[in-house]
Amino acid sequence: MSRPTALVLGAGIMGLSAAWGLHRAGFAVRVLDQAPPPNPRGSSVDDHRLIRHAYGAQAGYMRMVDDAYAAWDLLWRDLGEALHVPTGMLALDEARGAWLPASRAALAADGRPHEDLTGAQVAARFPLLDGEGLRDALWMPTGGVLLAGRIVAALARHLAAQGVAIEVARAFEVDAARGALRLADGRTEAADLLVVAAGPWAPRLIPALAARVTPSRQIIVRLMPEDAEAWARMPMLLDLAAEGGFYMVPPVAGTPLKIGDHSFSLEGDPEADPRVASEAEVERMLALARRRLRGLDRMRLLGGAVCFYDVEPDERFVLERLSPRAFVMSGFSGHGFKFGALLGLAVAGAARDAELDASLPLWAAGDIATPPGLLPTVPA
Repeated sequence: MSRPTALVLGAGIMGLSAAWGLHRAGFAVRVLDQAPPPNPRGSSVDDHRLIRHAYGAQAGYMRMVDDAYAAWDLLWRDLGEALHVPTGMLALDEARGAWLPASRAALAADGRPHEDLTGAQVAARFPLLDGEGLRDALWMPTGGVLLAGRIVAALARHLAAQGVAIEVARAFEVDAARGALRLADGRTEAADLLVVAAGPWAPRLIPALAARVTPSRQIIVRLMPEDAEAWARMPMLLDLAAEGGFYMVPPVAGTPLKIGDHSFSLEGDPEADPRVASEAEVERMLALARRRLRGLDRMRLLGGAVCFYDVEPDERFVLERLSPRAFVMSGFSGHGFKFGALLGLAVAGAARDAELDASLPLWAAGDIATPPGLLPTVPA
């Protein structure tokens, strides 16, 4: 008996994870992308992404992180290496906003270890940080850095070794009813199942998605500290200033230190915009971080870059059927990477059981617990 076929559009973390899950579930899978992975213009190709339990009032996503860790562990087994560095998480606030108290309440209700700190305690425990002006701080021992670019590259190699074809092609139209893609070179490709995981390009391909998901031009800045080893021992940092704040990723596993914008621009064109940040954009990010990271101006500036998010207004993931023969994965708003392996397994589970269709979007939006049968049983 022949295996069912699957065609995945997008070779970022979501598309490759969907291909991984579908291949494990018995599908014969092909992946199409406009460039070979890791595509430097893709949303998920960078040195790092973060995984953490603190999630403000979004307790569903907080709990989903446990399943995400289990999915990553399954992927590490398949890849033969773990591309994750535990760091812990430190969240800071100058303005007494709602996110930290909501995170604290959700974490406490679930019995998850965390610790409240004053500004003075932050500076004493983490002397590379300035605690001045802080009105709230939360430390968690869990959380870490996912080595994003290395994960995408390793997953692409693994899939290719398993016989999953990864091809370069540009799609210009999705025919969800037929499970088909119309390509720029005139071809039409179809399969029993189509998964569209095209990141910020997806709203152009699926008109109904354009009203729900917005491409967003985001700035990151890479630096190399004088004492990279000391900074590599720092936790991931979320600094929630009134103007949106920034996040900091320590220079773990030989990567640069990275600072990025914690707010969304909700503008830009993923097709036309260059991926190099302007001097003004770089300086804006440095100004946000300068007040908090000691010695920032002595760090070697490696440059600024642009990536694109696909943003849903409430930061709720869009994972649902477009038709009996097609799924869409979208709206990951900068926080989706941590769930990549998990969402890939979920697509495969839903592809095998149409009775999960009604619960899949609610689960992906963080509204309900994991439905029985959605995820494979993971051996200890």
